[in-house]
Amino acid sequence: MNKQAIIDAVQEKIGCPKIQAEQAVETMIESIVSTLKRGGEVSIAGLGIFATKTRAAREARNPRTGEPVHVAAMKVPKFRPAKGLKEAVR
Repeated sequence: MNKQAIIDAVQEKIGCPKIQAEQAVETMIESIVSTLKRGGEVSIAGLGIFATKTRAAREARNPRTGEPVHVAAMKVPKFRPAKGLKEAVR
């Protein structure tokens, strides 16, 4: 399933014009991304928790040359699925 399929499902479920369904999905995604950018976390009951994690700086190796490369510390997105989601997938 991709973003367009989600928009189609929302449109079908609530019976609104496609543009409104697209705006709803876009707003939800933008809200999650902006909250994560600020360092917050988003909890959606039955789905899970979106959060950010700080990955420490480290030394890596260039696979072609074998040279050591410094990789800076960075924030990465993280998702922890809810119990209900885990059980539904099993």
